[in-house]
Amino acid sequence: MSGTVIYQMLPRLWGCGCKAPVPNGTYEENGSGKLSAVDAPFLEYLKTLGVSHVWLTGIIRHASAYSCPGCPPARVHKGLAGSPYAIVDYYDINPYLADCEESRMDEFKSLLNRVHSAGLKVIIDFVPNHVGREYGRLGLAHPEFPVLGADDDPGVHWRPENDFYYYPFAPLVLPFIQGFKEFPAKASGNSFSPFPSVTDWWETVRLNYCDFHTPLWDKMLHIVRYWAGMGVDGFRCDMVEMVPAEFFAWMIPQVKKDFPEEEFIAEVYDKSLYPKYINDVGFDILYDKSGLYDTLKSIVMDGASARGITSSWQSLGPLQGRMLNFLENHDEVRLPSEFYAGDARKGFAPLGVSALWNTAPFMVYFGEEIGEKGMDCEGFSGRDGRTTIFDWWSPPSLRRLYDYIHTGKGLKNSELSVLEKFRFTLSLASSPLIAEGSSYDLCWCNVDSSGFNPDRHFAFLRSFRDETVLIAANFSSDTAVMTLNIPSQATGNGEVSVEIEVPAWDFACRRMDFH
Repeated sequence: MSGTVIYQMLPRLWGCGCKAPVPNGTYEENGSGKLSAVDAPFLEYLKTLGVSHVWLTGIIRHASAYSCPGCPPARVHKGLAGSPYAIVDYYDINPYLADCEESRMDEFKSLLNRVHSAGLKVIIDFVPNHVGREYGRLGLAHPEFPVLGADDDPGVHWRPENDFYYYPFAPLVLPFIQGFKEFPAKASGNSFSPFPSVTDWWETVRLNYCDFHTPLWDKMLHIVRYWAGMGVDGFRCDMVEMVPAEFFAWMIPQVKKDFPEEEFIAEVYDKSLYPKYINDVGFDILYDKSGLYDTLKSIVMDGASARGITSSWQSLGPLQGRMLNFLENHDEVRLPSEFYAGDARKGFAPLGVSALWNTAPFMVYFGEEIGEKGMDCEGFSGRDGRTTIFDWWSPPSLRRLYDYIHTGKGLKNSELSVLEKFRFTLSLASSPLIAEGSSYDLCWCNVDSSGFNPDRHFAFLRSFRDETVLIAANFSSDTAVMTLNIPSQATGNGEVSVEIEVPAWDFACRRMDFH
């Protein structure tokens, strides 16, 4: 997946024009973005950023307070809009995303056609570990397809043929949800208990996987094949460490027999498992949250040494190009928020390293490219530095970005400057120089070089064919003038000394000619 730039977005929040959203507001008060807002101008805008894939988060129908004919509201949901990861029908689209609820599947197919016509690919979530607590109870788009739990025996806690875990003599206890009864209780998505805590994934139920083939495996394969057959190009697989690796090792080849270009991205956090999920299981790329993301965050937030960048890539070895690098996603706090860097411009140095250091794909979370702070108090999601995935909302920065894309106006000067930096960086990231080129870490040979501080600076070369660029990142509050020594093994033509000036919390590039 070289040259891959993924743009993650929540269509629910995109194109929603409500100028005064109400905290904890209803759909009628705050509205929702629609699939139609992922339109030709927006897709053309993504192409100017070098984007190759659009990750549409929250497409599959999940538990929410929204209702329409045939789709009653769920009783158990986090926030009125609900979590995208509490799915209640894996064969349906959220009706609130459609201009016409009855034609929502046709509208999704039209969206796929628009994205493909623009030369981009579509990624959606595959949530294999758990589903919404009311899965299959709220009307089904395709009742002829396998229904999870339909053939279970709830009189036993566990058996291989059951899709869920049960507590035969215990009712579910949810003191923070009134009037919902479940007997026998099912195990929650992240805990084995009939009385999950308020901090648990209490709105979900855990699926019963075994490390050997069971009927559940076939049902989940059917789901993935269904969306692949519709034209979805790839799946971001949620929390794969909570599902036996044997399932994915079986499922991925089954899908690729019929859809050989299908791409699978794993959300993995244990670095010791990276080789297993690439070499043995068959994922195309993995989150590198526990590697480069955490390293860069600790440098920015905690003053950790930039030497950690070298340690991070060295620990990955040949797996570097199979990582998904990012600075933001829906789970993490926004970089410009008060809970992280506090200023989008302090993200330029980590952006240069994360997007340009190696051939790994890079991901942008919508609004990141203009400095969205995630500091609204939306309702269920408080003022926590994250853009809500639980509430009906309309972030002002995203409204401005929508207007800018469609009218050329609307963004603040500060947002335009951040966007300009992202455009430059991502266009370079998607070029052959970065997507296919080699990397050379210059830090080892510049520990004592003039103006270079190995604890606050990181410098490297990227080369492809006859083209080489020097990139230097500055993780300090002072402008740096570095004199960098480039050894003959990197130039192929004798040692070279280069001076480069790098603004505070930024990176700089210089084209090199060693011939």
